[in-house]
Amino acid sequence: MSADTLTVEVWRGAATGAFQTFTVPRRANQTILDVVTEIQRDHDPTLSYRFACRVGMCGSCAMVVNGRPRWTCRTRVSEAAGADGALRLVPLRNFTVVKDLAVEMTAFFDKWRDAHGFFQPGRTAAADFAVVPPASPERRAADEAIECIGCGICYSACDVVGWDRDYLGPAALNRAWTLVSDVRDTARAERLAAVGGESGCQCCHTHMSCTSFCPKGIAPTYSIAGLKRVMFWQALGHSGPLRRDGGRR
Repeated sequence: MSADTLTVEVWRGAATGAFQTFTVPRRANQTILDVVTEIQRDHDPTLSYRFACRVGMCGSCAMVVNGRPRWTCRTRVSEAAGADGALRLVPLRNFTVVKDLAVEMTAFFDKWRDAHGFFQPGRTAAADFAVVPPASPERRAADEAIECIGCGICYSACDVVGWDRDYLGPAALNRAWTLVSDVRDTARAERLAAVGGESGCQCCHTHMSCTSFCPKGIAPTYSIAGLKRVMFWQALGHSGPLRRDGGRR
């Protein structure tokens, strides 16, 4: 294979149930999304995939590239292609495939709902804005975790999700942790009950796959560990929120 070209194997499950091979030019600073777009525009207009912003903000273009779940808009070919210039593209694991490289994410976001991953204000409006000091243990505990944009890479990388489709998964549990750490939220008891069930945080085997592959540098494993510690202290009769380092207020 010429150094000026790429061999790209693309999963075409809905169409053929197999991979389809394309050859495209290799260009400087080329991203995986550039490659997929060129295939769709110049080789096969029926190829289906998902993207929106192209700058790593929407999280919609994720797929598995040479065995690793990635954002294709932020991954350059030079990072992902083998020495022979080969690429193999498949849809995210642990999701239902709609067509080709596009997956259905309804179940993924349903698990955010099941984990009570939504802010619950008080019944009575506060007289003023709540003040959450940036240096407070609770705010610092949630600092990194709030950067999640729901791309699904951690969910795709999670072995436990592959074994147990009822498991809430790292993204939903990470979101629950940010709200457990939010002193303004009023649904703490309901949320802990939701994440403490049979498919909740205790199912995590701490393989760290979600943390290893997160393109935002978030560590859902640590958020899940935080939830486990909260539930541990709760079982001992303590109700105060925990810092991410395991301390108790």
